[in-house]
Amino acid sequence: MAERTPSSCTALRFLPAGLLLLADQWSKWEALRALEPYQSVALWPGVNLTLAFNPGAAFSFLADAGGWQRWLFSLLAAVVIIWLVVWLCRTAKDRWLERAALSLVLAGAAGNLLDRLRLGHVVDFIDLYYRHWHWPAFNLADSWLTVGAVLLFSILWREEKP
Repeated sequence: MAERTPSSCTALRFLPAGLLLLADQWSKWEALRALEPYQSVALWPGVNLTLAFNPGAAFSFLADAGGWQRWLFSLLAAVVIIWLVVWLCRTAKDRWLERAALSLVLAGAAGNLLDRLRLGHVVDFIDLYYRHWHWPAFNLADSWLTVGAVLLFSILWREEKP
């Protein structure tokens, strides 16, 4: 197993997360520009584009809480982002898969935090469905977070313990 020695933490280390963040923000900007709120546009069978706004967390948790949740979720995201930046800086260069997972989670958290701070809610627009059943709308940042977290969990789960 590779030793966990920290390597230099340069701006280049954050390039993948930065590119993913840009893709997320661009996709949300395009959704806001091109879509009418809550009006579905068929993309492929099982996939619609449906502009939605989520003032809560995942699956609209606390969406109807009255506004204070915006600041709670923003604070939590900021703390997580700081923790991820430190973790990413301390991750050895040869642990590229762990760094990729951290970059995905970092980009996802930052993308949704920017929405909360700028708009007061998260912009969602991807609507997956089967017949009349719809998964809650989501965005690229949510996808980055989910894939990164699953990947990170699988990496950490498989690691040998000293």
